[in-house]
Amino acid sequence: MNKYVCLGVAVAALVPTAAFAAAKTASGGFGELSWTATSKIIGVTSTATVAGNGDPRYFATAPRYSGTVALLMDYRNADNSVSTFICSGSLMSDRVSILTAAHCVSDGFGTAGPERTRVFFYGGATGQSTNPDFRPTLNGVTRDTNGIVVNNQYTGQVIDHNDIAVVRMSRAAPEWATSYELSNFTDLTGVDFNVAGYGGRSTIGGNFGTNAGTGILRQGDNNMAWRVGDSQFAGRTYSIFGPQSRTEFSYLADFDNGLAANDASCRFASASNFAGLGIAGTSKFCNLGRGAMEVGVAGGDSGGPQFDQFGRIMSVTSYGITFGTNFGDIRAGLNSSFGEFSGFVPVYIHQDFIAGAMAVPEPSSWAMLIAGFGLVGGMARRRRMATVAA
Repeated sequence: MNKYVCLGVAVAALVPTAAFAAAKTASGGFGELSWTATSKIIGVTSTATVAGNGDPRYFATAPRYSGTVALLMDYRNADNSVSTFICSGSLMSDRVSILTAAHCVSDGFGTAGPERTRVFFYGGATGQSTNPDFRPTLNGVTRDTNGIVVNNQYTGQVIDHNDIAVVRMSRAAPEWATSYELSNFTDLTGVDFNVAGYGGRSTIGGNFGTNAGTGILRQGDNNMAWRVGDSQFAGRTYSIFGPQSRTEFSYLADFDNGLAANDASCRFASASNFAGLGIAGTSKFCNLGRGAMEVGVAGGDSGGPQFDQFGRIMSVTSYGITFGTNFGDIRAGLNSSFGEFSGFVPVYIHQDFIAGAMAVPEPSSWAMLIAGFGLVGGMARRRRMATVAA
């Protein structure tokens, strides 16, 4: 886990790699603020494996993480080659549905999805693995999928609070895998959470070292700082993040290192663009993080869960964003370093969508309806490509 990066991370021959590709990237400015964002856990210290001297506090070995899955999506390129991308997701209570981010499986509602999607569970036939070096392509339990339901309000933009989808497996999850309920929280502001995912890892943590690759489940903590539509911003954030219709309920958490200089949330709220609103320096926007367990997300963590204190899913990982070194980012560029933000889609605004997606027909009758969802992956399409700094 580390910085804000698009949920799609390229992998070759199903083997995790450090290359980030197919990430949708956006940028812009407003007054003194300029920003870069892309769709995409890095710890305070190393999130490498045991062999790489990684910090064991980030290993996701507890049984409660056994329902956090890796998704591998195959997309057909214009030259007829196939690119595979990794995302994360969560097993729902019906044990055949996986909650994830829409951008993993769609460029916007109604666009063609991946040709093939596979689900990998962290563990084996004998139960939850205790090996923190687990790689799903080597030791995991695999499930094929037979349907994808994308929120019909999803625009395909990097920052979109409708960036949510449900993937249906062709058969039930292994019996040892934990399934999750949805949180009943209706405002996530200031809420502490635990996050898990299979995305990019750093050899040294938030100061950013060598990318240690994807495909290994990690976990850590953070706090929801605020949402784009927070009333204290008086609507000014829509000039930065995009129109209220798709950004109002996008929540952000910054990646803190315990230093005020890199408290991105505080520095953003204190910017002159927002002066006069009485928010600069307040504890709501200014804090120094969760200490040693603080993490940010990285490419491949997209779609992964944020758990509340009761182990329920309160949101899914959507994107990362930086406002640059003048606003706390410790390292120039969008690279999951200290001082960057992670963006999340709350589940409380999507309860009906998720329930409806879980209630779709079983595999035998899915074929009659899939065309209506507009998500069949049989059509070749050109995947928009962008280079993301690693």
